[in-house]
Amino acid sequence: MRICGVELTGNDAVVCLLHLEDQQFEIPDCRVRKLTLPKDHTREDLQQFQFAFAKLVSDYRVDKVAIKERMPKGKFAGGAISFKLESAIQLIADIDVVVLSSTQIKSGLSEHPLPIIFAETGLKVFQEAAFTVAYAAHRLK
Repeated sequence: MRICGVELTGNDAVVCLLHLEDQQFEIPDCRVRKLTLPKDHTREDLQQFQFAFAKLVSDYRVDKVAIKERMPKGKFAGGAISFKLESAIQLIADIDVVVLSSTQIKSGLSEHPLPIIFAETGLKVFQEAAFTVAYAAHRLK
């Protein structure tokens, strides 16, 4: 199963692909690390973001998209644009999308700790949350 982990921050969707086969994880190369929606976006910009994300999922044969949940209010609340990005992703036809809370991710990691130190993955530091949500989604299915 191939999962695309997503962390939504500001106007970016940070992505990480993670593939599990025969209990062995693989981090496939991906042409993008994040997709960005302009801050002063139009309806067409949002449609282009949605199309680019759908194309990424199709091209890499992603089975499931796992998004790290953001808080709707409070100190760590997600911004309005990040909720638009989440909606755009969830509304893509024929894509299995799950939103995982921090509690679900922590629970999954406590039962199945990461088999590798993040620094050894070869991913960029800003992709760590996307990697973690993808890993947790594999373990919580």
